[in-house]
Amino acid sequence: MRQPEQSGPGWFAGPAAEALLAAETRAMERVLVGVPALPWLWVGGDGAEYPGSESRRGVHLARTRRGFGGDLHCVLPWPLVSETFGAVLLQHAFDGREDTGALLGECMRILAPGGVLWLAGLNPWSPYRARWWRAGLSAHGPGYWQSALARAGFPAGAVSLQWLGPRWRLDDDGAGIGAADRLRAGIALTVSKRVHAGIPPDPVRRLRLQTGLGSARTHAGALRQGPGPKP
Repeated sequence: MRQPEQSGPGWFAGPAAEALLAAETRAMERVLVGVPALPWLWVGGDGAEYPGSESRRGVHLARTRRGFGGDLHCVLPWPLVSETFGAVLLQHAFDGREDTGALLGECMRILAPGGVLWLAGLNPWSPYRARWWRAGLSAHGPGYWQSALARAGFPAGAVSLQWLGPRWRLDDDGAGIGAADRLRAGIALTVSKRVHAGIPPDPVRRLRLQTGLGSARTHAGALRQGPGPKP
């Protein structure tokens, strides 16, 4: 029986993960280009490296056994202000862990309206799974993540999907959305936090219209009645 190349979540620090992480880094950098003014948050699993952006607006959190380390040492809920971040990048932040709903809920809370969530995970349908099988990691298909995002409040119909990394060769760090790309090692989902429009003042306008109509009817009735019986 084939043994895993490296056990535990530390698999991402090994050579088999290099091409996948390189493709993910380029994808994250493209996301950050779209949020030039707001701060952003990166959350990664063991061995993942946050994007080498020159911006100092990034907050970096690494998963630990007891919570999160990096720029902050904390647990959920995060000590971060609501609706502040332009992007949240989750790079294998769930692999081998069961706090999907709580973590996505925090992402929804801290994202500014129109902010972008980018989520990367392993592709369970890729031949590359033989390289991380029995390494203490977990993988889910796009349908699982789309349902999880919808439960957290993200718009289910606005999720874009991309496949990243190698199909089998260690030096293949490509990406794409075609049929052949569905065999790549990783998947990445991107979704924006929906902007809720204000409630239009329709009820007020309707009430004013009804009031005016009622007054007009009363006035018309008074005119029909005339000045009263002649003497």
